[in-house]
Amino acid sequence: MAEIEAVLFDMDGVLCDSEPFICEAAIKMFNDVHGVEVKEEDFLPFVGTGEDRYLGGVAEQYGVSLQMPEDKVKTYDIYLEIIKGRLPALPGVIDFIEAGRKAGLKLAVNSAADRMKVEGNLREIGVSADQFDAVVTGSDITHKKPHPEGYLTAAEKVGIDPAKCLVVEDAINGIQAGCAAGAMCLGLSTSFEPEKLADAGAAYTGPHLAEVPAELQEKLGLSL
Repeated sequence: MAEIEAVLFDMDGVLCDSEPFICEAAIKMFNDVHGVEVKEEDFLPFVGTGEDRYLGGVAEQYGVSLQMPEDKVKTYDIYLEIIKGRLPALPGVIDFIEAGRKAGLKLAVNSAADRMKVEGNLREIGVSADQFDAVVTGSDITHKKPHPEGYLTAAEKVGIDPAKCLVVEDAINGIQAGCAAGAMCLGLSTSFEPEKLADAGAAYTGPHLAEVPAELQEKLGLSL
C-alpha cells in the first residue's frame, strides 16, 4: 500500500507557469487603471498568496488605493486574454495525473487564485476539472497561504488524512501552508531555488513533475 494516498497540487508554477502572465496582466492593470508603473520584482514577495494580496501588497508599496474586486476582475480579464495560446501544461503534468489516477491516488487542486483564473488555466492547458477529486480555490476559503486552510480543505474534500497527502508547490508560502497542514511537500523549482524550498520545509524538490525523485515515486506507488 502506498505511503501517500492523495496528491494536492498547487496550480501556478506546478501545473502551468502562469506567473509571468499574471504579472504582465497586473502591471497593465496598474498602468491602465491607476496610471502607475510597477515592476515585475515588486510582485515576487506575494507569489502564491492569492490575487488580493498579490495586487494589494504592490499597491501598498506605491500608495495606490485599489478598488476591489473591480481591479482584480480587470486583472483577470487582461490575464485570460494574454494566456490564449501561450499557456501549456508544465512538463510531466499530464503523465503524472494519468499515472496518479491509475494508481488510485486521490487528486486535488488547491490554488490561492480565484475560481475565474483557475478555470481559465485548466481550460487553456487542456486538463479537465473532472480529472480531480476536488478543486479548491481562493474563492472557497477565508485564509490564504501560508495559512493551511486551503490544503486542509482539499484533504477533507478527498477524504484523506493530511498526513497521508503530498502537497506539490512551487512557492515558499505554499510549502509553508502544506507543512502547516501536516502534509509532506514536494517543491518544484519553477519560481524559487530548491534550497529555498527545502528551507521552507519541502521534503523533496525537483524541477517539474517529469522529474520526481525515485524515492517519492515509490511512496506514491507510481512509476513515471
